[in-house]
Amino acid sequence: MLECLDELMPRTYPMEKYRDIGIIAHIDAGKTTVTERILFYTRVSHKMGEVHDGEAIMDWMIQERERGITISAAATTCFWTPRGFLKEGAQQSQSDLEYRINIIDTPGHIDFTAEVQRSLRVLDGAVVVFDGVAGVEPQSETVWRQADRFKVPRICFINKMDRIGASFEKSLQSIWQKLSPNATALQIPVGEEDKFEGVIDLLEMKALRFEGDFGQIVKTEDIPKDLLEKAKKWREKLVEKIAAEDAEILEKYLAKKEFSADELRKALRRATIEYKLIPVFCGASLRNKGIQPLLDGVCDFLPSPADLPPVKGIDPKTGQEVERRSADSEPFSALVFKVAADPYIGTLTYFRVYSGYLKRGSYVLNPTAGEKERIGRILRMHANKREEVQEVFAGDIGATIGLKRTSTGHTLCSEAHPILLEKITFPEPVISIRIEPKTKQDQEKMSQALKKLSGEDPTFKTKQDLETGETIISGMGELHLEIITDRMKREFRVESNVGKPQVAYKETIEEESTAEGKYIRQSGGRGQYGHVWLKVEPKKRGEGFEFVDKIKGGIIPKEFIPAVEKGVKEALGKGILAGYPMVDMKVTLYDGSFHEVDSSEMAFKIAGSAALQEASKRAKLVLLEPIMRLEVIIPSEFFGDTIADLAARRGKIEETKDRINLKVIDAKVPLSEMFGYATALRSLTEGRGTFTMEFDHYEGVPENITQEIIEGKRK
Repeated sequence: MLECLDELMPRTYPMEKYRDIGIIAHIDAGKTTVTERILFYTRVSHKMGEVHDGEAIMDWMIQERERGITISAAATTCFWTPRGFLKEGAQQSQSDLEYRINIIDTPGHIDFTAEVQRSLRVLDGAVVVFDGVAGVEPQSETVWRQADRFKVPRICFINKMDRIGASFEKSLQSIWQKLSPNATALQIPVGEEDKFEGVIDLLEMKALRFEGDFGQIVKTEDIPKDLLEKAKKWREKLVEKIAAEDAEILEKYLAKKEFSADELRKALRRATIEYKLIPVFCGASLRNKGIQPLLDGVCDFLPSPADLPPVKGIDPKTGQEVERRSADSEPFSALVFKVAADPYIGTLTYFRVYSGYLKRGSYVLNPTAGEKERIGRILRMHANKREEVQEVFAGDIGATIGLKRTSTGHTLCSEAHPILLEKITFPEPVISIRIEPKTKQDQEKMSQALKKLSGEDPTFKTKQDLETGETIISGMGELHLEIITDRMKREFRVESNVGKPQVAYKETIEEESTAEGKYIRQSGGRGQYGHVWLKVEPKKRGEGFEFVDKIKGGIIPKEFIPAVEKGVKEALGKGILAGYPMVDMKVTLYDGSFHEVDSSEMAFKIAGSAALQEASKRAKLVLLEPIMRLEVIIPSEFFGDTIADLAARRGKIEETKDRINLKVIDAKVPLSEMFGYATALRSLTEGRGTFTMEFDHYEGVPENITQEIIEGKRK
């Protein structure tokens, strides 16, 4: 059981000094470089790891280092004293002002969106990194919407201000237009592109320059005369925005009184935590400029666990809503946000503690699985390195080893005070491939590897094709499945043959319909009897499946209703038009009959399945395909050819815009038309075009193409 509080070691850091943050962005905005600089300035690392050299601390997987991208969310802890800049020749000392920052560095590639989603679910704040040239990019919008969904307060960092074409104002404008009008500049750059020298702090009205071999010396200077008027205008805008959200500041503002930087800082903190304002910083992480003030911003403006409302959940015994405050004195509750297969120590389970504390050797309840688990070891993770600890407290992010029945999204809590926290939901896979082991000896190893990898990644699914006996694996994109098969080979020593990627089509209905399902068998002795009437109705895209029981007066006994639902679900899984799963429909069981002796669960299951198939055939079946949101960046001279190629791929152009001497095309294109696009774009643009693609929505397939898919002519 959990030990009593007085036996615990006291907290080293009060909860008010905790910051649980994520670093999120579009691919290649410089997220991992920002994290590496943070680790260097906070003394976690003594060498700056570079992504392009394959030496970033947070990108520790072989696949990450080879490709220069983040694949798996990595957690670490560091410590920072706000405005604790190193003066020339001075040493930074620990003090009561030091903050503990738990960081999760997340992937930018859309194929690994689950890593971002599960991280945001358990974090209190986020730093959103933008490319100073590109501004808001497609995946920036996706991660922003995910942060909105979990109501995560955030600050922005406009990175790469030293690059050709970088513009702070244009990037900020794109944030206002596409993400939020509440973003407010806290800094402006001193120079841009190759003339970028530092930043102006609009609260303190001082210029900051970054000197020393690694930008570790932050010099505070007067604002250059040529930028003073501009800085005053930006500060006025900042004060106006803060005053609009804070009564005390507004009163002084209207009375034309002066403000201290601390007054504005406190008011801005309140507005940021309530997600009324979003402070914006700028810098160039690769050139070691602007990271220390960003760390100050994390401490100054992002919430501690104590600043947030209590976490809500359901009491599994009563079904009533219950709350847990972020306090060590509350009953223990935590949410598992990641499960990772470690080749050396087995299964690593990452969790965020919302309330109470957890001591090594304790027993906890997993109400999601209805099981008790023993916590043998508690670890603090530093990327792929581990530090053993005796206990963790509310607000901590930790990991443990060897939990048998606990998966991503499960709750861990005190046995005496159970609570079920809201689960994490993940998008469905959009692409599949067939996979088979190269040898019979690899067969068993492959099934074990796939089981471990699907337990680790909720967007990776495996299933057997019942007709051919082949294994089909599904994921969020070609890169996602490529990484999975590469990990199978390297980590699990499984050699496999991989088929061509196939689109994860879905089926649905467009009209209402009813049908009868009857299953009657008489073969001497006890027979089988099941009889149901079902009504099917279409639902909006993305609303999923709903089963409604409208049986009255016991015309079908209650014990047979779950069997009908099971039969319906099985029929949905097999599909009717072309064998793809059916989605977005409501199925109502409203009539039927039973036999006192012959009725059985199996008979009602078969009847339910038959009725569903018959009703769906009458309800105008349609095939749905995944539509991808595409951003293509090309030199201007290839614009016409690229547009023509997208039109040939059934693409719909949404917008085209200029970016320095490049053209940017935003389009929506069916996934089935995008296989091999990387090669096609390279040949169209002499190797100079790039693109990013992410899932947007499902849409009906044109009739002529539906026919090709049904006949097996198109994959």
